Amino acid sequence: MALTSTMYAFEVALANVDRGVYESLEFRMAMHPSESPEYFVARLLAYCLEYTEGIAFSRGISDPDEPPLSVRDLTGSLKVWIELGAPDAARLHKASKAAPRVVVYTHRDPAQLWRQWEGEKIHRAEQIELFAFDRELIDAIAEKLDRRMKLELSVTDGTIFVNVAGSTLSGMVQPLSVRER
Repeated sequence: MALTSTMYAFEVALANVDRGVYESLEFRMAMHPSESPEYFVARLLAYCLEYTEGIAFSRGISDPDEPPLSVRDLTGSLKVWIELGAPDAARLHKASKAAPRVVVYTHRDPAQLWRQWEGEKIHRAEQIELFAFDRELIDAIAEKLDRRMKLELSVTDGTIFVNVAGSTLSGMVQPLSVRER
């Protein structure tokens, strides 16, 4: 028997000072049985950090040709391709041909990503935005995951502050370069 996804319901008070985005969000996310809690939290944070009209989660691993998160305009045209974790160079190459803006949020060691991409052809690599989450923040939020969660999430000067389950957590989201060594 196949395992099913676990649904999570989130209420997020978002105050992204860096982008001037202030919203009250309510949404549901499915965690696939093969998805790690850390990846799930990175996906949650990326959604909040990139929040704008037209942002959506993909159908997940049932549609591997789609990005985990995307932003589309009212006509359905892809505006932003948002990757998570450690996408390979071929996937980034495809993404940068499909969307005018490509963003990668990783909860992994960026040095591993750079080694993985070294010498590989990536279309418009210099324009791809790469952000590394503070691993301690990802782990701390993952420990507090609950099927129904209320979060207060603030972002200022690249620092993420999360109030969840009576705790205040913080960590950096560091901008990097795809071609950095």
